[in-house]
Amino acid sequence: MKKLLLFLAGLVVVVIIAITALVVLVNPNQFKPLIVKQAKQQTGLDLVIEGDISWQFFPSLGFELGKTELKNPQGFSQPNLFKVDAVGIDVSVMPLLSHQLEIGSISLDGAEFYVETLKDGRRNIDALSKAQNEEAASSQDTANSQPEESPAQASSSESNEPWTINLAGVDINNAMLEVDDKQAGSLTKLYNVSLNLSEFEFDSWTHAQFAAKGQINQQTFSAQGQADFKLAPGFKQYELRQVSVDAEYADESNHIDSAKLELESFAFDQDNVLSYAVTGRVADMALDLSGQGSVAVDSELTLAQVKTLTLKGDVEGSALPQSPMNLDMAADIRFDLQQNQLDLELNALKANDIALDGNANVTLGDIPKIRIDLHSPNLDVDSLLASQNEASQPASSSSAASGGDSGNSQSSASQSEPDLSALKTLDVQGKVSIDKLKASGAHLDNVITQFSVNKGVAKLNRLSANLYQGTVQASAELNVNKTPATYSIRSQVDNVKIQPLLVDVADKDILEGTGNITANLTGAGLVMDKIKQNLKGTVDIVFNDGAVHGINVAQLIRKNYARIKGKSIDDKQGVQKTDFSAVSSTLTLNQGKVSTNNLSMQSPLLRIHGQGSANYINETIDFLIDTSIVGTLEGQGGKDIDDLRDLTIPINISGSWTDLKYKLVFDDVLKEKAKKEIDRGLEKLDKKLDDKIKDEKTKEAVNNLLKGLFN
Repeated sequence: MKKLLLFLAGLVVVVIIAITALVVLVNPNQFKPLIVKQAKQQTGLDLVIEGDISWQFFPSLGFELGKTELKNPQGFSQPNLFKVDAVGIDVSVMPLLSHQLEIGSISLDGAEFYVETLKDGRRNIDALSKAQNEEAASSQDTANSQPEESPAQASSSESNEPWTINLAGVDINNAMLEVDDKQAGSLTKLYNVSLNLSEFEFDSWTHAQFAAKGQINQQTFSAQGQADFKLAPGFKQYELRQVSVDAEYADESNHIDSAKLELESFAFDQDNVLSYAVTGRVADMALDLSGQGSVAVDSELTLAQVKTLTLKGDVEGSALPQSPMNLDMAADIRFDLQQNQLDLELNALKANDIALDGNANVTLGDIPKIRIDLHSPNLDVDSLLASQNEASQPASSSSAASGGDSGNSQSSASQSEPDLSALKTLDVQGKVSIDKLKASGAHLDNVITQFSVNKGVAKLNRLSANLYQGTVQASAELNVNKTPATYSIRSQVDNVKIQPLLVDVADKDILEGTGNITANLTGAGLVMDKIKQNLKGTVDIVFNDGAVHGINVAQLIRKNYARIKGKSIDDKQGVQKTDFSAVSSTLTLNQGKVSTNNLSMQSPLLRIHGQGSANYINETIDFLIDTSIVGTLEGQGGKDIDDLRDLTIPINISGSWTDLKYKLVFDDVLKEKAKKEIDRGLEKLDKKLDDKIKDEKTKEAVNNLLKGLFN
């Protein structure tokens, strides 16, 4: 036992003497020229070691390196590609004999890394890859020139015993990365970067903490967090737990105060609980959102899923249709990494009174393929837009009070065609079904829309709905490949009750009956003025069993006829409407005008034929309606005037849409009436002459004389 102790003591003394001799007799700074030379050969760049290299021998063998710089090639703005203030590392010697690499704490302080791309495309890091490629080629030539090693030699030179790695920790502080791409005009900076790792060993949990701040052009961000991770030998598998990240982001219009992400644990082929929260502002919208879900990734990295993803919170802002909007969503997301395909199953989405469900599919590529199928039980568009209009009114008033400049700028902006070039980069097919829809005051049921976007052409392939006891079918196309964009609209309205529709949409009770409307329209330009000017096409209308409110044609004729005859006029208004059994017309739209030459209306009392035009840019009308009385005025708010029966009475309608003027042209009516009276008198006289005059030649001469007198 005593001999053993003496042996061990002697061994310790030898080790101490060896270490002391190493530290005292060997100055590590003498290796600086060799290190600089090797760096030049390996990288092609100049290495400058300003600080001293010092030994570290307790509790393990290592060294500390002072300020060191790796110089940039000529022509770049920064003097250094890499710079570090201090580096420290130590390795335990004895475990190396057992294929155990035990590294002490690695420290890196004040590291700075600059990556720069010039306008001509040259990069400073190209020098590193060039030197490495030349070295690899040289090594390959050397290997080819050497004789092949025998299996026995190979087995003797290599050990089958695997290496194990233990790391006491890593401390990186005050690190910085700058990527300056002058060719692309972008500048990215990471600064105040820190990374701290606890003791590392395969198949054991290691704690990591990190923090960084950054800037990309005008965007700034920061992130900090921590996590535990466990690596398998060979880095074939890893696990995470207690992951926590808190980030901030800001640019000229957005400011995310906090974006938090927490992951209780993560392992492949398992469901892992994830939670998140976001607060801040995006444009003028304030966000306060949070949610959770279950994340699963297969070990082959081919499929990622988020199951039962929830989102709850509030969004406020003047740009929203309603503010605030309370959001509540539940969805499942599946991403196939091999097919680059994203599937979204929207189980429920509620935003105030809006409710949606459905699914979407996105296949990534040069032109993403998007497929959508959404459903809503009830959608009130008017309710959404009402609050937005109310919010915009004070702003409009203040703009008007401040002067005309803002108004002029808004007017100028409204005259600019919208930028729809994004439609050229999409491949979209979708379907949206709505059980009940309210829009512009109109109530629709069972609404189904099918649409597509492909190569700059957007199509509404189908729109169908039930509308006021009738149906509506429509289709449309928008082509943004032309300048300005062109569009076409086709629609068919069948058996719709017109009166409740006009009351709900325009708050005007001017027409009743059952309507059938067929429209075929085309146009170019999406600015309102251009829409009015360039809209072309035809609209065929047929109304049955209804009435025109606001005018009583029979009463109008009776009053004007009584005035001409010098009779007293009954000023009693009566019911101001004109009944009809059928109304039909073909309207032609062109250059801001709608015109017709075949307006026809039939009723038990009247027959109406009309022609004229309306200018929907100036909102004026000029129509001439020829009215014939074919029945009695009794029951139409007037007395019987049979002496006007079968006469054509012209009625001129003119003026602005809000102040229409009605004028009866009775001059022609009186002439026609007089002519008919003369014709009837001649017929009676002719009959009497037939009885008195028997000679045909005499009878003919008398008839010609009478006609000459009255024509």
